[in-house]
Amino acid sequence: MGDTISDKTLEDFYIPDYILVPGSKISNASYIPTCPVIVFINSKSGGQLGGELLVTYRALLNKNQVFDLGEMAPDKVLCQLYLTLEALKCSKDDLAAEIQKRLRIIVAGGDGTASWLLGVVCDLKLPQPPPIATVPLGTGNNLPFSFGWGKKNPGTDQHSVESFLNQVKTAKEMKIDSWHIIMRMKALKEGACDPIAPLELPHSLHAFHRVSQTDKLNMEGYHTFRGGFWNYFSMGMDAQVSYAFHSERKLHPEKFKNQLANQSTYLKLGCTQGWFCASLFHPSSRNIAQLTKVKIMKQGEWEDLCIPRSIRSIVCLNLPSFSGGLNPWGTPNKKKLHDRDLTPPYVDDGLIEIVGFRNAWHGLVLLSPNGHGTRLAQANRIRFEFHKGAADHTFMRLDGEPWKQPLPVDDDTVVVEISHFGQVSMLATPDCRSKSIYDPSSPISHHEEGEDSSIEETMEDFEERKKFGAADTFKFPDEFDVAHLS
Repeated sequence: MGDTISDKTLEDFYIPDYILVPGSKISNASYIPTCPVIVFINSKSGGQLGGELLVTYRALLNKNQVFDLGEMAPDKVLCQLYLTLEALKCSKDDLAAEIQKRLRIIVAGGDGTASWLLGVVCDLKLPQPPPIATVPLGTGNNLPFSFGWGKKNPGTDQHSVESFLNQVKTAKEMKIDSWHIIMRMKALKEGACDPIAPLELPHSLHAFHRVSQTDKLNMEGYHTFRGGFWNYFSMGMDAQVSYAFHSERKLHPEKFKNQLANQSTYLKLGCTQGWFCASLFHPSSRNIAQLTKVKIMKQGEWEDLCIPRSIRSIVCLNLPSFSGGLNPWGTPNKKKLHDRDLTPPYVDDGLIEIVGFRNAWHGLVLLSPNGHGTRLAQANRIRFEFHKGAADHTFMRLDGEPWKQPLPVDDDTVVVEISHFGQVSMLATPDCRSKSIYDPSSPISHHEEGEDSSIEETMEDFEERKKFGAADTFKFPDEFDVAHLS
């Protein structure tokens, strides 16, 4: 990951106590760091790796700039930090001004942890929000992989951490789209409990808070929830397998101590849940067209999106990494882009790619250089409408965090709507797989599929491909257990 850096150079990342600890004695700066960092680590991610990383970072930096997410909520840490920086800047403190301008954030954990931090930074509504680098400590690690930080769990020794810090210092900033998601369902009759039972709340969707009575999204007679994501929203069999995996891990955490064991368990659950052999073992498994009506916004009007009846999983994808590095959209050639009125997939173009899969065998197509799912559409808004009759529940997943979603039992409708909502800043290495509309040639180029590739029929590199919103709306509650995040 690069050469080890010297103790002298570690000053480039160091933040003094008087900026981090309220009430500390102000000291005169002898050196202004070129890349001051705040580090957040989910100590429960990656088996024992999170805890080991915590020790190493605290040994190399000021221990007060390294936070265990199991002990300190990031929103409180960053709010206090920026209040202190603003106060010091008003006192003409040049060091505080430079740290605020140059600050970068490191977050170590799974995709759920990374999304948590992205949401917190969005909520701060800063004029110059700090960019974020992600350390891959989860099972899928789609966010780190998309921006060149790898997907294998990192080394936790001093050399590895110093090398990572060196990469953070030289990484470039890259804007990515944020996606707002609203879920609305009819309120139950007076005296009934909330529409989602507490035990069914998704791990990540503690970011989905009920909107208040005064919120403009509130509709009388309905419950409305909202949140956000940066990588993907999916629904169907892939989310069902993920939900089974997370449930199993919660029941038997001792079995999930390393990345290889996690991926092996995931594969077994994929088989037992019918993702590979639905027609044989799960003949009643619902396809997407049976479950929901899908609409996309076209020129200011909602239009029905035709979903083939063979599709059992649908993915709304923002980044070129899903399910551990796979790229479901792929890279369409120029002819297909023209014929189907598509554009190249960029992470900051205000469009989300919508892809379908028939089953896990269809997913294996992604292992080939030209592989991709069934490309359904690109849009900046998409709506799912669920009506009575198809099923009493389905499974959904948001940035790696799955949940079991109840569906209508009376003559009502559950609506899930996704729309573009601003951008956040990520840090990207030269190995970044994501492409910007402003600099499409900067990341590594992907192999463009041949003219004769087929969207549906051809069975076409697993090793090379897998809260946001307003103020307090999407933050995790104080009682949230960080162990639930991957």
